[in-house]
Amino acid sequence: MQQPSDIIYLASNSPRRRELLKQIGVQYELLLMRELAPRADIDESPRPDETPHAYVERVVRLKADIALKVMRERKLKPRPILTADTTVTFDGAILGKPADRDEAMSMLKRLSGETHQVLTAVMVTSAEETFRTLTTSLVTFSAISEDEIRWYVDTGEPMDKAGAYGVQGRAAKFIAKLSGSYSGVVGLPLFETAGLLRQAGVQL
Repeated sequence: MQQPSDIIYLASNSPRRRELLKQIGVQYELLLMRELAPRADIDESPRPDETPHAYVERVVRLKADIALKVMRERKLKPRPILTADTTVTFDGAILGKPADRDEAMSMLKRLSGETHQVLTAVMVTSAEETFRTLTTSLVTFSAISEDEIRWYVDTGEPMDKAGAYGVQGRAAKFIAKLSGSYSGVVGLPLFETAGLLRQAGVQL
């Protein structure tokens, strides 16, 4: 049985996830996995015929496995570990973080005037138990002109975000409709995450 805890490890480099946890009063310490686990250990490239749902669940599970290994190897105090992964999918394709400006523009042109899905998988792991959830949200973009896309890409905001946009940033003016979890589209569905943390014995 997981012992009650008032603090967790956050295994994520995302500043957005840090802000979301602070929003609901979750105390955390960053678990910097890259110190012991090179990025090559986490294969974030989609596999042939892998569905977007299977992909995001696989990646979050890999992150959790490595985070647990790091906690043990560094002999850190055992605490629940939170990992998450967000992906954008449109017409069956996975739209990850753009590699360059041209790819960012291409992604935004595909999303213009269309509805796409945002999947966020969350896992809370301890040495004893694992709790997980997967949220699906629908985001509809208005029609975006090429000049608007070029302006947005020039801001630099799309470059570190799945699907080449940030719902909480300048791209908000392109979003006509959002159905599901707004915080999940940002990167961490707060209602569902709070439920996982309670199951893991975290005092909220």
